[in-house]
Amino acid sequence: MNKKAFLLAIFTVFIWGSTFASISASLQGGYSAGHLILFRFIIASFIFIILAFIPQMRFSLPKKEDVLPIFALSWIGISIYHVCVTFGQLTITAGTAGMLIGSAPIFTTIIAVVVLKERIGTFGWIGLGFGFIGITIIGLGTGESSFDISPGVFLVIIAALATSIFFVFQKSLLTKYTPIELTAYFTWAGTLPFLVFAPGLIEDIQHASLEANLSAIYIGIFPTAIAYLMWAYALSQSKASSVSSLLYAEPVISIFIAWIWLHELPSPLSISGGIIAISGVLIVQLFGRRNKKK
Repeated sequence: MNKKAFLLAIFTVFIWGSTFASISASLQGGYSAGHLILFRFIIASFIFIILAFIPQMRFSLPKKEDVLPIFALSWIGISIYHVCVTFGQLTITAGTAGMLIGSAPIFTTIIAVVVLKERIGTFGWIGLGFGFIGITIIGLGTGESSFDISPGVFLVIIAALATSIFFVFQKSLLTKYTPIELTAYFTWAGTLPFLVFAPGLIEDIQHASLEANLSAIYIGIFPTAIAYLMWAYALSQSKASSVSSLLYAEPVISIFIAWIWLHELPSPLSISGGIIAISGVLIVQLFGRRNKKK
């Protein structure tokens, strides 16, 4: 991975790490989950509309054969992901959500093996095993009793799988479109399903606290628009697997920011599971892929 891709990816991961605390702050301050999703993507969509009208950007319309892949990926990586994460955080902490999303490289590896026919060595499979054990322990740490898992855990795991699919398969489209074009198309297409949450949005905004509104605006500008754009640039500069491996830092960032901002921490059991899961990710990335046969 070159230096430019590394810096872009690291900065993006830091911004995304702050998303979970921001979501919780907005939800606790008066937003419903659906209205928060729609509001942040209205902001992001508006930003990309402005950029599209700047002559120097030179936006081109998607080719006919790429329209369906763009819509499919946007609905998976944008629509499904954000619905699952936001509604999932209604029952789990921001730090727990961050740890579960941090497991995304595990699903990325599985997709690479199953769909792209990549091979991983023994350490790779051991790492995947550790990853799933860690995810299970994270989930168990969210329940009110032993072997009880909060519903939000399953939603956020679906989100981790969705974002893995999104990261892997958008790579081919980056050979045809600039990162800013592709990110704009994904944002606009992914926003369309969120319009079902439109009724009552204005009332939610009016009744939400100042902190909730500022947090929602922050999410719309930085994690939703700027971070996705920087991530697309990073992917265009390096391999998807290499860039995605940096996501292991996201859980640490999300837990730290949630602790500072919201004074909340995941349960000790969930944190233990997070350490195991991230260890599994590191084993796959540092050792498993070295034995890969091309």
